[in-house]
Amino acid sequence: MSSSSRSPIAVLMVIGSCTSLQFGAAIATPLMAHFGPGLVTWLRLLFAGLLLLAVHRPRVRAWTRRQWFAVVVFGLTLAGMNGFFYASIARIPLGIAVTIEFAGPLVLAAVLSRRPLDFVCVGAAGIAIAYLGLDGVSTGAGLDPLGILFALIAAAFWAAYILAGKHVGERVPGQGALPIGMLVGSFIVLPFGVGQLPALAADPVKLLPLLGMAVLSSLVPYSLEFAAMQRLTPRVFGVLLSLEPVIAGVAGFLLLGQGLTWPHVAAMLVVTAASAVSVLTQKPQPGRDTGTPEVSPERETLPV
Repeated sequence: MSSSSRSPIAVLMVIGSCTSLQFGAAIATPLMAHFGPGLVTWLRLLFAGLLLLAVHRPRVRAWTRRQWFAVVVFGLTLAGMNGFFYASIARIPLGIAVTIEFAGPLVLAAVLSRRPLDFVCVGAAGIAIAYLGLDGVSTGAGLDPLGILFALIAAAFWAAYILAGKHVGERVPGQGALPIGMLVGSFIVLPFGVGQLPALAADPVKLLPLLGMAVLSSLVPYSLEFAAMQRLTPRVFGVLLSLEPVIAGVAGFLLLGQGLTWPHVAAMLVVTAASAVSVLTQKPQPGRDTGTPEVSPERETLPV
């Protein structure tokens, strides 16, 4: 199949991946009203880890101590990123939470590249995020400050997740670190959700949407991404990922009835544009942007 015929399909795959990811988060939001973010995060990581474990079947007995340490650190960043993200969307709209969380990879990109343009992109995104946080404060109609704080902490963990993912990818071959990292993350989050287990036992029907959340948030997006990365250049892939705040806003509106003001939408678009510009202006490296099948570094910037 020619690259020209493969690219439109790959674009749809990435958009489908982002959509599945955010619709999974939208399913999680009402569940947290029943069980709290601790239990939902724990079961999301547990179910997703078990599903991916069945797919990848890592040979963990052959791992060294250093490899296990890298996987545990990776799991810690997964736990923090997912836990604080879900805690944030329990308090503020999904699209705004994802927009704020994008500060993590943007700041990391600027620090690592040290290009003036990247710092400009971070500055523009920072102003937009600050507006989201401060809008309505004077009238008392602003966003929940704790929800904003949780989203910012999730952003920091997202940046740490990128670094930990790169580190573990260099030490553990294949995709086995992902399911084990998720299971490690679920173990870390367990103490924050165990208190809600009696509530889940009293309403076991809720296990079905919890499983659906794990499938939509992990199995479907990761499968689509992996197929898309074999058809798209890293730049195109990264730009498509920058659409995630917009897709999250649409998912929040359609599934949760979370309305957004036009200034909020404009702030989200500024962050999306800043991310896209940062990706598009990266200088191609030898062997990159050639269309050859490879795993893009932007893959590590996806929240799971």
